Amino acid sequence: MTEKNDYLKKVEECVIFLRDRLPSIPSIVIQLGTGLGDLAEQVQASLILSYGDIPNFPASTVSSHQGNLIVGHLHGTPVIILQGRFHCYEGYSSKEVAFPIRVLSLLGVHTLILTNAAGGLNPAIAPGSIMIFRDHLNLLGDNPLRGPNVEAWGPRFPDFSVPYAPALIALAQESAQACKLDKVITGVYACIPGPSLETPAETRWLRACGADAVGMSSIPEIIVARHAGMDVLALSVISNVNDPDQMQPILLEEIIAAAMAVQPQLEHLIVEILRRIHAGNNSTTSLDDNAANSIC
Repeated sequence: MTEKNDYLKKVEECVIFLRDRLPSIPSIVIQLGTGLGDLAEQVQASLILSYGDIPNFPASTVSSHQGNLIVGHLHGTPVIILQGRFHCYEGYSSKEVAFPIRVLSLLGVHTLILTNAAGGLNPAIAPGSIMIFRDHLNLLGDNPLRGPNVEAWGPRFPDFSVPYAPALIALAQESAQACKLDKVITGVYACIPGPSLETPAETRWLRACGADAVGMSSIPEIIVARHAGMDVLALSVISNVNDPDQMQPILLEEIIAAAMAVQPQLEHLIVEILRRIHAGNNSTTSLDDNAANSIC
């Protein structure tokens, strides 16, 4: 029971620390991935904490992940922003990677909107597309729920027949139409450990498994969020699409540049999604009626 007790203690310390400092607890957390951290600059912040100042938070070692927890309003909607994440390839377990989501779920956050940059596998997807997750493949070889379960946090064997909230997927699609974004699709995301990128044979195999895109992040956080009963919406910027028969070298700098090129569209999409969520929580106006007032 030492492992369980140690983890419980770390989580509880962090929950107490944040509860004492957060001016309020928004219901939505947005986690920003590789090359996608600039959305945080639009937040009217009431609190900014470096990950290094939060007890038991891992340290982000990837240069494109700034490592800040920001609380405030994004175009009128209360949010928590996780500006950067952690990865298994940095040496963390999937339980450590998902630590911030576990803490925030216990503080009362109930919706996770997550972004990342991914490589395309489906030749029908154009580079620069935004892919809404409809399902995923966890190929990390690890699961953040592995080990003793805390029944108060969620069930021992959580159901994953519907991993992503259908209402949020539909809302994202409607928001994309309102923003006139024509390269927004749904797909299956495969998560691999990294940090090495895929070989041609691995690319063929992932395609055969039904994956539309591949990356090295996000699934531990999603699993913990669903275990805690949170609704999840996940969005990938497709930086490139590789043909296993004509593989091209992929550089991290190119992935970041591609993600940043799509960042304005992704920001517009997220802001519109939030506006519709906020409107739905504060009025009886239908989503179709809201479309006429889109800010995109």
